[in-house]
Amino acid sequence: MSDLLVAKGLTKQYGNKIALNNFDLTIPEGSIYGLLGPNGAGKTTFLRIINQITAPDKGSVTVAGKPLDKSVISMVGYMPEERGLYNNMKIGEQALYFAKLKGLSNVDAHKKTKYWFEKLGILEWWDKKLTELSKGMGQKVQFVITVLHDPELLIFDEPFSGFDPVNAQIIANEIMELRDKGTTIIFSTHRMESVEEMCDHIALINLSNKVLDGEINQIKHQFKSGKYFAEVENVSLENQNRFKSEFDVEVVSNTDHSFQFNIAKPENLSSNDLLFKLTELGQIAQFKEAIPSMNEVFLKAVKNN
Repeated sequence: MSDLLVAKGLTKQYGNKIALNNFDLTIPEGSIYGLLGPNGAGKTTFLRIINQITAPDKGSVTVAGKPLDKSVISMVGYMPEERGLYNNMKIGEQALYFAKLKGLSNVDAHKKTKYWFEKLGILEWWDKKLTELSKGMGQKVQFVITVLHDPELLIFDEPFSGFDPVNAQIIANEIMELRDKGTTIIFSTHRMESVEEMCDHIALINLSNKVLDGEINQIKHQFKSGKYFAEVENVSLENQNRFKSEFDVEVVSNTDHSFQFNIAKPENLSSNDLLFKLTELGQIAQFKEAIPSMNEVFLKAVKNN
């Protein structure tokens, strides 16, 4: 797999504030890359640089091997957190207008716009104005305008803001389908459940510096705490108490005959030894290593940086 976007040594400063500090990032082609970080970390600055809204003080970015210039504009689709639609212009006319700005002919603009309006079930909105639509409906229109020129790189900044759960899932499915067809996607969000569901890779920025970067499952394994989750059935309270006194146990729930808990494996025990100990306690219903969620990774990485 080749790399679609390569950023090297990006530095951007606004007055005395450093927004990005020697920032490197390599984004594989055909992947969904999660761009994470607290508010003010530098994510938006990076996205603005890619979109040529602002320029770095130092460093470089290439898209498909090309440096950022006018020829790259049509290769990128950007859905910013703050939407940019015209309130009093008809929705269909807006979509055609933006499609032509991205280089589509009149015929292709009509064809692509109609395809996406039909696909998302919004064709009946063609002659409506933005002021007649809810925020979520406007979001759908903004999504269509972002993707209809088939860009090689799509950038979504908090794309689910304003969506109800049903429509958020519809748009998530569309984003993943675009990825499966070969589009490269940068996905900036604070919704860690969406990161878990959608992203192949992530980078975490904090205080203008990149603190994490890599394939999502590898990063989650880096933050393992050495704990396991176990559920044991047909175990007496007496045996539960004995086991808790022997090991470092964090009880999730327990009844007279069922015991769910997290346990830190002692250094002198293998996972198989620990499992054998559990079989002496009762019938094993579940036994698995506790892999942290992306939310836990985010909080720990930011706290430690």
